[in-house]
Amino acid sequence: MSDSPELDALLAKAMSGDKRSVIALMEALAPRVRARITPKIGAAYQSQLDIDDLMQVTFLECFLRLKSFTSGDSSAFLAWMTRLAENNLIDAVRAMDALKRPGPKNRVDANRAPEDSMAALVDVLGITDTTPSMVAMRGEAGNILVRAIDELPGDYARVIKLYDLQGLSPSQVAAELKRSEGAVFMLRARAHDRLKEILGPSARFFSSAG
Repeated sequence: MSDSPELDALLAKAMSGDKRSVIALMEALAPRVRARITPKIGAAYQSQLDIDDLMQVTFLECFLRLKSFTSGDSSAFLAWMTRLAENNLIDAVRAMDALKRPGPKNRVDANRAPEDSMAALVDVLGITDTTPSMVAMRGEAGNILVRAIDELPGDYARVIKLYDLQGLSPSQVAAELKRSEGAVFMLRARAHDRLKEILGPSARFFSSAG
């Protein structure tokens, strides 16, 4: 049983589609999520990962994925929100570690052709067994990808365009977005997740466009 009837009432309104209640609920629970997550940020990452950025990305994910919270009271919602924050932290740390020992898929070349960048993005997303050719990305395959990116929330679309397509460095993207480098990696991970969902069945088109 929850010991917060006020928060339970907010949750009920939030789940019924009241956006103001969603925001009020997240703001009310944020200090507890922050208190749970902050100690988990290792000393080696604190200069690159801002807790405020982590919370902002978590708020956005909560808002976008609210329908995936199917049952429970405000205590259960707090646990769900905390897991989203933990996943954001894990993805940021993994990406920062990978940057220290980049493999071919992690290297982004600012000088490559736009079609090559789009083909590389499809490869990184892992939505097909084969990478579409540059020629294919100039056609309908490229149009499908561009339209899907444009459906993303603002910062998700921007981080993909700046990092994956334009080949800017994490520090350059962070400066453009006015966020920490850690936030860039969190946003990119969530943007890739969201992009795969938007592409959905269209992803099969890339396999036949190689």
